[in-house]
Amino acid sequence: MKKRLSVLFSLLLAFSLVLTACTGGGNEATPGAGEGTDEGTTEPTTEAVEQVFRANITSEPFSLNPSLANDSTSGNVLLQTFEGLTRIDESGKPQPAMASEIKTSEDLKTYTFTIRDDAKWSNGDPVTANDFEFAWKWALDPANDAQYAYQLYYLKNAAQANAGEVSTDEVGVTAVDEKTLQVELENPTPYILELTAFYTYFPVNSKIAKENDKWYTDAGELYTSNGPFKMTEWSHNDTIVLEPNENYWDKDTVKLERIEFSMINDENTELNMFKSGQLTWAGDNFGSLPSEAVPSLEKEGKLNIKPTAGTYWYKFHTEKEPFNNANIRKAFSYAIDREALVKSVTKTGEIPAMAAVPPSMFPENEQGYFKDNDIETAKELLQKGMEELGYSSVEDMPEIKLSYNTSESHQKIAQAVQDMWKNNLGVNVELENAEWAVYIEKLHQGDYQIGRMGWLGDFNDPMNFLELYKELGGNNDTRWHDDEFASLLEQSQTETDPEKRTAMLKQAEEIFIDAMPVAPIYFYTNAWVQEDNLKGIVMSGLGDVQLKWAHFE
Repeated sequence: MKKRLSVLFSLLLAFSLVLTACTGGGNEATPGAGEGTDEGTTEPTTEAVEQVFRANITSEPFSLNPSLANDSTSGNVLLQTFEGLTRIDESGKPQPAMASEIKTSEDLKTYTFTIRDDAKWSNGDPVTANDFEFAWKWALDPANDAQYAYQLYYLKNAAQANAGEVSTDEVGVTAVDEKTLQVELENPTPYILELTAFYTYFPVNSKIAKENDKWYTDAGELYTSNGPFKMTEWSHNDTIVLEPNENYWDKDTVKLERIEFSMINDENTELNMFKSGQLTWAGDNFGSLPSEAVPSLEKEGKLNIKPTAGTYWYKFHTEKEPFNNANIRKAFSYAIDREALVKSVTKTGEIPAMAAVPPSMFPENEQGYFKDNDIETAKELLQKGMEELGYSSVEDMPEIKLSYNTSESHQKIAQAVQDMWKNNLGVNVELENAEWAVYIEKLHQGDYQIGRMGWLGDFNDPMNFLELYKELGGNNDTRWHDDEFASLLEQSQTETDPEKRTAMLKQAEEIFIDAMPVAPIYFYTNAWVQEDNLKGIVMSGLGDVQLKWAHFE
């Protein structure tokens, strides 16, 4: 690795927050570690073990085009089938992947990536610098409505291009030649090499995409990828099958012969399939476990729990009454008993959240900005908010609906919160659920009042949780915007003093929590069970799972 790249990684460690210390309860092995045999064994077993990983992803992915994907279900598949310029390794650090060499300018605003000579698509086409330029500019083209386009705003002129103010030709990404990609940033970005491992920064086979704009909708000849696995079957709303990509540059590392993802939206069925041997993994981050089964799994010593950088929250549509009033939003948030939820409903070690950014990034957020289950204050705020909107009683408020995507866990949380709002505020709330693809589309269209959503960090920095609400559109379904909040985030992007930058981000979070466009509920953990002989799983501090190194002993 070049000296400048080593310096860059040192800067990255100095400026960003590393979550790899959050490894409690994990059972994953280090990729490539020698397993050996027990003492006294004269010779190792030679019995063949089936190298097939089976898990449940619960629902149809939103999109398997990296440029359009915006959810963990899609990400779980894309992380196995595609690869960016970098990949997060087993220690949580970005390493060169599609790039064989990375050079940086002295001002840390220009990066030059050399695409490795043996980088190929699953159909044998070479992966070129143009494939990256095409994918990034396609995502930024406002005509394509990519919800995650803002993740590319670190590139020069990217935000302006996505807003239609300049041409995508002016975006700071250029294929100098087939194997050289030059990237210009708006500002020094200490976590840029983590971002280039994220799926919005993945390349797309530009030759195929230019000729077939629906290349990503089915398995087959058109669906080409450049990661350790390729998709060989996609039975929509049923199954996705992946097999090793024989053209992957690091194919000798891959040991799994097949990955089977089921789409079953029932947690009890998922666990029963695991117990009967139909699945090798059940629970996060692919699916989820039924909460009532967690105590027995823990007692049996089968449960794995690992803290992750993620926040479960309820979004308010801030343009719809009564949630166009900050006091009413805060009243609904303060009236939730989070401690009771994590102890009696979720039961997998979650931390009650009275802040937006996980405590792995802001340690003080384990306490948060307001008191949990503060019913008296909630009643006062509700009364004040009703007076401001001209309601004489809760009966005068519009009918209130809490929406969530179909899942037993989400349903139980929603039912508990529904009871809390009824008992603590005297407000009747109707519950509504829909399958994931329908549900997320309704949120994006603003067809909701209160909507469940979670955010799992894409990179290890508080900015990732706050920038969601910097601008209108994208994943900001709340329709909330604050100029001072946005300005602080802008200023933090050019601040090189880590302490001053952290202070700016904390100030921005205070503004956000005071306005309460979302009600934070809890900070995530991943809870899962797996086959005992499954090794080499890499689960990052962000909760995502990589299967590149996975194998069965």
